[in-house]
Amino acid sequence: MITVNTLQKMKAEGEKIAMLTAYEASFATLMDQAGVDVLLVGDSLGMTVQGQQSTLPVSLGDMCYHTAAVARGAKNSMIISDLPFGAYQQSKEQAFAAAAELMAAGAHMVKLEGGVWMAETTEFLQLRGIPVCAHIGLTPQSVHAFGGYKVQGKGSKAQALLNDAAAHDKAGAALILMECVPAELGRQVTQSVRCPTIGIGAGVDCDGQVLVMHDMLGVFPGKTARFVKNFMEGQTSIQAAVAAYVAAVKNKTFPAPEHSF
Repeated sequence: MITVNTLQKMKAEGEKIAMLTAYEASFATLMDQAGVDVLLVGDSLGMTVQGQQSTLPVSLGDMCYHTAAVARGAKNSMIISDLPFGAYQQSKEQAFAAAAELMAAGAHMVKLEGGVWMAETTEFLQLRGIPVCAHIGLTPQSVHAFGGYKVQGKGSKAQALLNDAAAHDKAGAALILMECVPAELGRQVTQSVRCPTIGIGAGVDCDGQVLVMHDMLGVFPGKTARFVKNFMEGQTSIQAAVAAYVAAVKNKTFPAPEHSF
């Protein structure tokens, strides 16, 4: 089974980490068998599964339900579950209670969104045995504060993102996920922190990559983000598409320059 020690070893040895979102048992089994290192039970299920306009309506109960389903399907992949909006921002204690429910449902790590101001929560959780993936850059739960889905960390704002990464790294984060940041900034963060980094629209130099499963398979309606590639093109099965994604991440052909900022 993939563990936090495995991910650290992969970073040290330069092996890329392949991550995809998963929301139920059948796809979890397929992805596990195709060599996906990490399955992210993302609150993106609000949009991909529930048909919501954002991730904000997703509840902790929703996340526990889908985490348990994924856990039943996966054998070797690490499972990371999102702490949903409103379930952890109020206090460290609230975050622990919610994270404990996700871990009991089958998660091996939880993901929270936020920069320097959330590092104290990261430390609080990891000291109590809950590994944390810190999500910085474009954080979808703050979409209304950002005024939309926009690239973060450009120009003079790059230092703030470097500070966010450093704070979570110092707090003991097991992973740092960066979304929609310039590729050069993704490289700088990856070189500056001890823990592995995962990118989604953050350039090829991150220690690993993640995509939403529906985006990777080309089945999500609406405008396609710059960082998305449809891996179903040219493939005869979903399993082959997932294997192609894993191979592209591992051999550093994805993301290509056209998928980066």
